[in-house]
Order: sequence, then C-alpha cells, then structure tokens
Amino acid sequence: MTEPRPSLLLLARDTVTDPRGSAVRILSLAPPRAVLWEALALVVILSVLLTELGELISPAPVDPMMPVFMHYPLAAGAVQGLLLVVTVHAIAGIGRVFGGTGDLDGALALTVWLQFVMACLQVVQLVFLIVLPPAAGLVGIFGIGLFFWLLSHFVAVLHGFPSVLKTFAMIVFSMIGIVFGMSLILSILGITLTGAIPDV
Repeated sequence: MTEPRPSLLLLARDTVTDPRGSAVRILSLAPPRAVLWEALALVVILSVLLTELGELISPAPVDPMMPVFMHYPLAAGAVQGLLLVVTVHAIAGIGRVFGGTGDLDGALALTVWLQFVMACLQVVQLVFLIVLPPAAGLVGIFGIGLFFWLLSHFVAVLHGFPSVLKTFAMIVFSMIGIVFGMSLILSILGITLTGAIPDV
C-alpha cells in the first residue's frame, strides 16, 4: 500500500523546516519536462496576480528608479518568466561546472517548487497588509532570507554538494556574474532599466 502524498501546502510548510528532505521528495516525483514548463508558467502568473493584488490593497508610491516594465503586469510576467528560465539553466549548468551531478529537469522542478513556496509567502504578506500593514515589510525581509536558504539547500541536493555554505557562496558569485553580464548586454543594446531606449 502506497503512502498518500501530502498536500501542496503541507509540503510547502515542510520545505521551510526541512528543505533538503523536501528537495529529495520533489526530485523523486520526476514529472515530465513539458509539465514542469507549464507549472513554471503557472507560478509566474500566480506571482504576478498576487503582486497586483498587493498593489490594490496597498498602492506603493511611484518610484522613478523602478524599471518601466514593472508597471505593466504582462511585461513584468514576461520578464519574470525569462529570468526564471535563465535561473533554471544557470542552476543546472553552473552546478555541473563546479562538479555537480544535477540535470535540467531537476533544476526546473526545484525552481518551480521554490517559486510556489515564495508565492505562498506572498499570500501571507497580503494577509499582513490587511490586518497588520507594518509587519508586511518584515515578511518581505524574511522572504529574501528564506529564498536564499531554500535555494542553497535545493542546489546542494540537486548536485550532491556536501556544504550548503559553499553552495550559497557559489550562488551569490554566480548571480553577480549573471547580473553583470546581462547589464553589459543591455548597455551594448542601448537599453536602460528605467526606460526603453535612452535619448540621443
């Protein structure tokens, strides 16, 4: 008799307390790659919807330094989706460069799950925006730490790295390199973050 699978919310809760064990469980599911890409699109849509709902509950002041695309949900979703695709390939590729054994499907599965857990945290933040607005910012700060905590454990499990601390350092340096590279490409193309094309 097979053991019943836990609900998504229970597994999300367990992920926070036992990220390594949860990563192993997610990888053991091994859904088809097509399903994983569809799931990635769904979590992007969910994240954008939650972000827009948060703006309706508590509109943020206009920030002139904020990228233009962030003001348009479809554009924000497209950019977020593109960044996640880059993230998936970076997790798989850079990890293997450092001697890891993970593959693209595993990186995709764990990225989808990480985004779902972060979406659950967005829901918690929305609740605080309604009942206790000052605490919503603290939830956001907690979310940043949780993201790197889970990502470090997920990458370590995926690639068989023994040290989570070294994995975290690898992630940070890789992110810096990716951001620098993307910024360089955008500057060569003449595209700025706060506008489409700079005036000449």
